[in-house]
Amino acid sequence: MLNDKAKCGLLELKEGIFLDNHPKEAYVWYEKDWTHDDYEHKHHRAQLVYVEEGYQYFHVAHCTYLVPQHHVIWIPSGIAHRTTSEAKRVNLMTILFQPILTDDFYQQVHVFLAPPVLREMILYASKWNKLEGTNKEEDHFLRTILLTLPAVCEEALSLQIPIPKDERLHPVCRFINTNFGNTLAIDVLSELAHMSVRTLQRTFKKETGITLQKYIQLIRVLKSVELINTEQYTLTQVAHLVGYKSLSAFSLSYLTIMKSKPKHLKSS
Repeated sequence: MLNDKAKCGLLELKEGIFLDNHPKEAYVWYEKDWTHDDYEHKHHRAQLVYVEEGYQYFHVAHCTYLVPQHHVIWIPSGIAHRTTSEAKRVNLMTILFQPILTDDFYQQVHVFLAPPVLREMILYASKWNKLEGTNKEEDHFLRTILLTLPAVCEEALSLQIPIPKDERLHPVCRFINTNFGNTLAIDVLSELAHMSVRTLQRTFKKETGITLQKYIQLIRVLKSVELINTEQYTLTQVAHLVGYKSLSAFSLSYLTIMKSKPKHLKSS
């Protein structure tokens, strides 16, 4: 059994730097009530992370990825990242791989909803959680999961929160992220950026690949995921808290971003 004090089976030499002396090419690390240092770190292994319960944010370069329940994220080896979450409970299963195939797919970050077949494969692999000894079935099975990923990956691009490099847009993003429940007037946002409305809209689209209105919609829906996870509000209350005047409008936006309808955790 691997040392529970290790971080995903890796020994941390200093903050964010890990020693990988694990003998396996691939192994499984599963934890309930996951807690992770929120500072940036990286390691030589690529990883496939499956969120069994809760949600997790992964911050990679100029993008933040939301990985909700039953979604997976693929992070290539050597990519610096950090994780955050305010979920009540986070259960994560990570499969770490080395060496990695050279196909383009494995060199990029991917987030997608785990289809039933992949979900069952990942859950089956949990029986090898933190085991050190070699096992032919484990080796072949984890290799099969690795080879299966490009075929089952349907990219959830809507779960990526782009971070603009242009510093003039940073106050705009911060304002949206803290005032998503209020009416967000375009003229107020343009004043924060010290740009005209037209210049702000053009620059924001160029920097992030999405319109300003789409960014607002994205933030509101992703914030709703956090609120729903608390199990403290009805969906109608969540809709109002994230800035929608009606449940129907919120549900439509949620479906657009999450590709599924919001679940009623409490009666509305």
